[in-house]
Amino acid sequence: MSDPRQTTDSETNPLLKAWVTPFATPPFDEITPEHFLPAFEQAFADHSAEIAAITNDPAAADFANTVTALERSGKLLNKVASVFYDLVSAHSNPAILEIDKEVSLRMARHWNPIMMNAVLFGRIAQLHENRANLGLDREQLRLLERTYTRFHRAGAGLSDEAKTRMAEINEKLAQLATGFSHHLLGDEQDWFMELGEADRQGLPESFVAAAKAAAEDRGMDGKAIVTLSRSSTEPFLKSSARRDLREKVYKAFTARGDNGNGNDNNTTIGEILKLREESAKLLGYPTFAAYRLEDSMAKTPDAVRGLLERVWKPARTRALADRDEMQALITEEGGNFKLAPWDWRFYAERLRLQRANFDDAAIKPYLTLDHMIAAAFDCATRLFGVTFAERKDVPVWHPDVRVWEVKGLDGKHKALFYGDYYARPSKRSGAWMTSLRDQQKLDGEIAPLVINVCNFAKGTGGEPSLLSPDDARTLFHEFGHGLHGMLSNVTYPSLSGTSVFTDFVELPSQLYEHWQERPEVLQQFARHYQTGEPLPDDLLKRFLAARKFNQGFATVEFVSSALVDLEFHSQPAAAAQDVRAFEKKELEKIGMPEEISMRHRPTQFGHIFSGDHYAAGYYSYMWSEVMDADAFGAFEEAGNIFDPAVAKRLHDDIYSSGGSVDPEAAYEAFRGRPPEPDALLRRRGLLDDAKAA
Repeated sequence: MSDPRQTTDSETNPLLKAWVTPFATPPFDEITPEHFLPAFEQAFADHSAEIAAITNDPAAADFANTVTALERSGKLLNKVASVFYDLVSAHSNPAILEIDKEVSLRMARHWNPIMMNAVLFGRIAQLHENRANLGLDREQLRLLERTYTRFHRAGAGLSDEAKTRMAEINEKLAQLATGFSHHLLGDEQDWFMELGEADRQGLPESFVAAAKAAAEDRGMDGKAIVTLSRSSTEPFLKSSARRDLREKVYKAFTARGDNGNGNDNNTTIGEILKLREESAKLLGYPTFAAYRLEDSMAKTPDAVRGLLERVWKPARTRALADRDEMQALITEEGGNFKLAPWDWRFYAERLRLQRANFDDAAIKPYLTLDHMIAAAFDCATRLFGVTFAERKDVPVWHPDVRVWEVKGLDGKHKALFYGDYYARPSKRSGAWMTSLRDQQKLDGEIAPLVINVCNFAKGTGGEPSLLSPDDARTLFHEFGHGLHGMLSNVTYPSLSGTSVFTDFVELPSQLYEHWQERPEVLQQFARHYQTGEPLPDDLLKRFLAARKFNQGFATVEFVSSALVDLEFHSQPAAAAQDVRAFEKKELEKIGMPEEISMRHRPTQFGHIFSGDHYAAGYYSYMWSEVMDADAFGAFEEAGNIFDPAVAKRLHDDIYSSGGSVDPEAAYEAFRGRPPEPDALLRRRGLLDDAKAA
């Protein structure tokens, strides 16, 4: 019998045909799971043949026949993989997830012999050694350096025996990372809590509407549910007056991947850490953190630890002071209980109402999804001259996905932007930017296809989706990543858009968040979803005054996660085989307040265990925040948040240059100096606590 997952005819497989859609976009309406394995099969074969041709070229190695040829290779593989991984993350089903298990292993087996090819690496190394005499331009020189580094760090210079072991490690890590993400998705899909009428005390109408929409998504029409999507859990913990239900939801949320069931991730983490440690030692590094951080702006674990500890102390001091005030509030109200982690968000809102006369529920009716999308687009237009026009003729992977054509200042097509904003069971939690095609100019102008995926609660009955301030900030954050991809202006695909160091990649996204909370932007785009009235000045002032409230908590939950990530990858893997015990020990060591949990407990920490992109690198958000807080100061100093001269530097030096420039040089070209570290503490309102410490 033939495998039902496969369609082998290249004339009928849409992944293997030329795409005759608008802008040659993926024909999602034609693609089904059985198309992927034969498409990958063909793509692996094509790429292997291309690599063999480069490796066996009898001509002496030069930039064109080696480095440029590598850049041209693997086009079909990139095309198939980008579509596949978009579906795995944003709209999976059991068939896709089953194929993912096989593809992750096949992908590792495909790349291992390429990245450890001694002959190929010999050609690259020869060019790298002689790079000063090759007459290369700046971007070509950067590409040669990054290509050499990538192969060297993958183990291309190892002995044959070490290469064999490295290949085994890479295959196993690929399988474990896939398993980790599938387990996490499984726990998130399996759990929900139904809300009867008596269970809705304190919940705003907008939350109940979203809870009804979530129930509809699961085929439970007429009911309302809380899910383990962060966009459902966190608003519930902020608003629900039912302490017993807050505890139930909080415990389910923090136990994802840690329930002793078929989705448990504890053993998976132990195996991942052992294999990462072994791979680092094969490459000559004492720890995985030392290996990982050498190729970053931070360079060393000590540099990361120094930044995190500098922020940790004032954040913890602020959080403990807020905790004491919340405990006093509980006592005042006659509560005979100690503040617990499931109480924090609820009483923080009460405290914020006291201090700043503001809570999220007051502003949500003014933050509709459509208006915040329009605000993000308008800021990009005013800063960079790009315009956005919605297209209804581009195929998408789910009916909720929207597409816009992006044009440059010259009116020419620049990119397509896909927005997939609503939570659904087929989507993994969180928010992210990715692409279906990256910008490049190697063989003509290739325009990017950029995606933002979020998990916002959907409105029901014709009501719009209403965002919390955190949601609106997330939208701008991911759109900042999107702009990094859309504004990219480089020749070579390996240097395109977000292909930069992890601790630099968050700069364009976090910097863009600043515009979302500016009065000039909110006054124009924050309008009541029922009346169309603009945000009242008084509410705007109270919102702006309340921004720095609860920053102790937010910073503590982030920095604790970053520090535990660093320790997982700095200490011997044997010390972390009991994951819960390791987590407990490390949190006790830093004095973690018991009323706050990490933003990501280990068993749900997809950033570092669903792949290694942020492994020993979760600190990157804070490293980038030092730069983003300092960078926005350039606009403030100019007296105009859309200052044309500053915006042009931002475009040229940061958003359009991709990985073609060393990040420190790129930042200093924009700002005229290195970043000022105190800008981060100032932005979070923690500078006084830091000075006191």
